[in-house]
Amino acid sequence: MSGRLAGRRVIVTGAARGIGATIAERFAQEGAKVAVLDRLEELGREVSGRTGGVFVPVDLADPQDTRHGIEAAIDSLDGVDILVNNAGILRFSALLDLSVDDWEEMFAINTTAMLVTTQVAVRAMIAAGRGGKIINMSSMAAKAGGAGQAHYAASKAAVSALTRCSALEFGEYGITANCLCPGYVLTEMGADTRKQEDIDTWSALSPLRRLAQPDDIAGVALFLASADGDYLTGQSINVTGGMIMH
Repeated sequence: MSGRLAGRRVIVTGAARGIGATIAERFAQEGAKVAVLDRLEELGREVSGRTGGVFVPVDLADPQDTRHGIEAAIDSLDGVDILVNNAGILRFSALLDLSVDDWEEMFAINTTAMLVTTQVAVRAMIAAGRGGKIINMSSMAAKAGGAGQAHYAASKAAVSALTRCSALEFGEYGITANCLCPGYVLTEMGADTRKQEDIDTWSALSPLRRLAQPDDIAGVALFLASADGDYLTGQSINVTGGMIMH
């Protein structure tokens, strides 16, 4: 087995499509054994088939199911070296119309599930004594906000804070924690309502004059997961094509 992640055991949540699927496939190409976690069973099994890994169905809105899913993935992989917390949802609502239920649903999947997966995976990493990597998916919205995105932006800002705390608490065990803050990424999410004029408007915000493809995000995730990223921790890395520069 060869590659930058040869022999590494990886869990990717929300890996049935989009950025998560691309990360799972890219990591597998680099020699990793990958567990695909998602509620979309048919798509998830297709991705695990392409990666030669395992699929674990999980409802990340349910903390107990999340815990069981991560434990099952760790058992299937015989341990875990890299945890990619990619799963998330995006909803829109004007702030004054935002219900507490909508707020709590957003945090349940985007943030609380990440807490649970991190706790389970890090305990396994510490017990194994081999260090590890945590890569969390935040968003440009965590830094810039967005009209109609109060609950989404707040949940992603919490992801960035959780990442910093994880870096501080787990560093002594050789475990790094970083998060990615993508901008607009051309994935299946929202594709049926995405108009060309929207793509043109958003692209104009980037000095590169284009939007991200999932591979753009997966490439940075691979850097963090590999030995090249061993001395990077506690960072919220913008992958926005220059839309955010801080």
